[in-house]
Amino acid sequence: MTLLAALTLLALVIWCGLVLFHGRYWQAGPILPPVADGTAFPPVDIVVPARDEAPSIAAAIGSLTRQSLAHVRVILVDDGSSDGTAAIAAEAAIGAPHRLTIVTAAPKPPGWSGKLWAVSQGLAASTADLVLLTDADIAHEPDHLARLVAKAEAEDLDLVSEMVLLHCESWAEHALVPAFVYFFQLLYPFAQVGDPRSRMAGAAGGTVLIRRRALDRIGGIAAVRGALIDDVALGRAVKRGGGRIWLGHTSRARSIRLYPGFRDIWDMIARTAYVQLGFSPVKLLGTVLGMLLVWLLPPAVALFGHGLARWFGLGAWLLMASSFLPSLRRYRLTPLWALFLPLIALFYMAATVGSAFNHARGRSVMWKNRVYADSES
Repeated sequence: MTLLAALTLLALVIWCGLVLFHGRYWQAGPILPPVADGTAFPPVDIVVPARDEAPSIAAAIGSLTRQSLAHVRVILVDDGSSDGTAAIAAEAAIGAPHRLTIVTAAPKPPGWSGKLWAVSQGLAASTADLVLLTDADIAHEPDHLARLVAKAEAEDLDLVSEMVLLHCESWAEHALVPAFVYFFQLLYPFAQVGDPRSRMAGAAGGTVLIRRRALDRIGGIAAVRGALIDDVALGRAVKRGGGRIWLGHTSRARSIRLYPGFRDIWDMIARTAYVQLGFSPVKLLGTVLGMLLVWLLPPAVALFGHGLARWFGLGAWLLMASSFLPSLRRYRLTPLWALFLPLIALFYMAATVGSAFNHARGRSVMWKNRVYADSES
């Protein structure tokens, strides 16, 4: 057997292992069911950190103040906005002004990310045992919170999180957004996240319902105060602290944030890709080599190789493409996109390398006109 055939066979074996034994990461579920009529719910506070979110805040706050639960309070933390975010939010809650509390964030101290500092201020104003942490660019269906709370109460979970539907209308979003969710599931298989026997942990920041006891157990939100990938860091902290967590998908909440062009998605990936690797050149090199072997070698050999190597490459490519189909169905896109997953992976790999170059050139992580130090809790 030639070296090329051996490498392609290795890629095929890896794909068999991923598809069969990696927590069913490729599934487009689980999804929470509707809640039965007459279900009793405890009070819930919703904390929304916001900084210059004028384009999306009305839809987000309006959807949260219309949640079907009887006892809901929305705490908007205005983190130094200069675009009238707070005023727009107040107007959006005009039908239920008693449900909205607006907190003006104090200046951010050193060592905190801006979002988590704002979250900490919202939590300080909260009195409920259950708190939903959500973003200012997420719109929720009226029954969404009820589904989350029902899941947490039925199974006594400490954290319930869902991957919301991301905006997916432009050509660039069609090409890259379903893959973003797919790669997230590959890194954090939902079945393993929810398994108390597994060390795998994580959360999706658009929707995180958490119990006060879980926060108290880990030392509050300050335990992850400097985290740039804060949702995953919080999920890890809760699970390491002995909490029970659950992660799934939802069609009851959607992101309003647009990524109309390829450059917009590149910047979104590059903002935290090297953070994910711990700013490690060794991990970066391993990631690049691994992606070349697993994602790019199989289709290249399937198209241009010969003999056994070609068959190995074709098998790996088909497994890869098949694993992507549930994500494409979730976004109602043609299955033909699955054949282009290797090229999509190449884009993500290039953006990760670009993230490392930004770091090497001294360009720190920047978000909402704030520059963050190169650290990750």
